[in-house]
Amino acid sequence: MAKDFSVPGIENGSRLAGWISAGGSVPDGSDLAGIELIAGGRSNLTYRLDFGSSARLVLRRAPLGHVLPTAHDMAREYRVLTALHGTAIPVPAPVAFCPDPEVIGAPFYLMEYVDGLVLRTREDGDQVTEDQARQLSERLAGMLAAIHGVDIAAVGLTDFGRPAGYLARQLARWQRQWELSATREMPGYSGLVERLTAGLPDSAHAALVHGDFRIDNMLVVLGDQPEIAAVVDWEMCTLGDPLADLGLTLMYWADPADEEWRSIGVGAGVTARPGFFSRAQLASRYAELTGLDISGIGYYMAFGCFKLAVVLEGIHARYLQHKTVGEGFDREGQVVPLLIARAHELLDSDPLASR
Repeated sequence: MAKDFSVPGIENGSRLAGWISAGGSVPDGSDLAGIELIAGGRSNLTYRLDFGSSARLVLRRAPLGHVLPTAHDMAREYRVLTALHGTAIPVPAPVAFCPDPEVIGAPFYLMEYVDGLVLRTREDGDQVTEDQARQLSERLAGMLAAIHGVDIAAVGLTDFGRPAGYLARQLARWQRQWELSATREMPGYSGLVERLTAGLPDSAHAALVHGDFRIDNMLVVLGDQPEIAAVVDWEMCTLGDPLADLGLTLMYWADPADEEWRSIGVGAGVTARPGFFSRAQLASRYAELTGLDISGIGYYMAFGCFKLAVVLEGIHARYLQHKTVGEGFDREGQVVPLLIARAHELLDSDPLASR
């Protein structure tokens, strides 16, 4: 049996090792040899599990402290991976789900470890040529379109959400989450909610939506023809309006002129490098692939800012409670007012006018 590999978020590594061994999750039966937190995420905690045979698995669990109602449902995320595994959407193979919080302190699931590069920082972008950047932009637009084109019935997800009234419910849900998360008075927040409520559009057709689709939630393999090895972080996945997914993706996507926006840490600055599509080009390509009307995308981008502001305020609350694991959480609270201001700007202008 493995020694005690306890790390923040996993109360007893030996107990985890025993659970894995009893379930036969590692094909060759190797013992757990190490646990390492995979840094970079700001919500669910993700760990790499190393085994003596060089086999690896990934463990996902909810964050510590201040977990909001209906958020961070490991069973739901595991179900998505199970449904999509083997389809045209590349996801890590699901391995096992544990609903028992006694094993590590919270429910969790295991999935296969996928080798790939996460493109999050400008330094990550140094590895990408202009031609690779162009191809990755095309792959990303195609992947988002493919997710929205999934045959929901064929993968067994017809009961995974309620598409009718999706945006109205999302707006109400994130307001409730704000009320449970807010640590301070926030100028501009109430006015933003009023504007989003008044401008609520009719939803596009129902689709599977990722909920947090961006370039650094993909594992990529570079080469003459770079590929997406896996799409990860499905914790916000549901059935709803695909333009909400597109709006969030575009909100994160950095253009070369977005120096101030990139400096506050929203979005992967790597997309501002030469070769990557502009935000307008990415949106246009998605529209070509899906046939959807994206003329009102500014609302959805503003909604994405609102949603991210609520998420980051929740993370800020956990940081104040000393319940975060890893580095950089001290900066999340500073971004919230900037996101709210950005949402107002998006509602006042056409963010794709340059196209």
